[in-house]
Amino acid sequence: MDFFVPSASSPQQAESVFSSIANHVSAPAQSQRVFRLEWQHEGVSCSCEIGKPLPAIFRTDETVLAIFDCGDVFKICTPNRGAIKFDPIHAIKSSVVNIDYFN
Repeated sequence: MDFFVPSASSPQQAESVFSSIANHVSAPAQSQRVFRLEWQHEGVSCSCEIGKPLPAIFRTDETVLAIFDCGDVFKICTPNRGAIKFDPIHAIKSSVVNIDYFN
């Protein structure tokens, strides 16, 4: 899968939005960009993917815009959780069972 950010109208805009979100959540430079993540959250198997809604456990149907590898955690960003306001969803790295990256 080629890199994209939902609602971005061009590759340049996708890069700009991704960079802006990364800055907002204090994410380090990403050597690889995460497309899909599977992890355990409070005993529940969760999966999220760029462009799809968060898992139901988070009680919102917001679209995942970006996922950042931040050392011990992955930061999962939606419009209201990380991109514009509030904190992103955190997936503790030790609870991750699968990671798929963009090409």
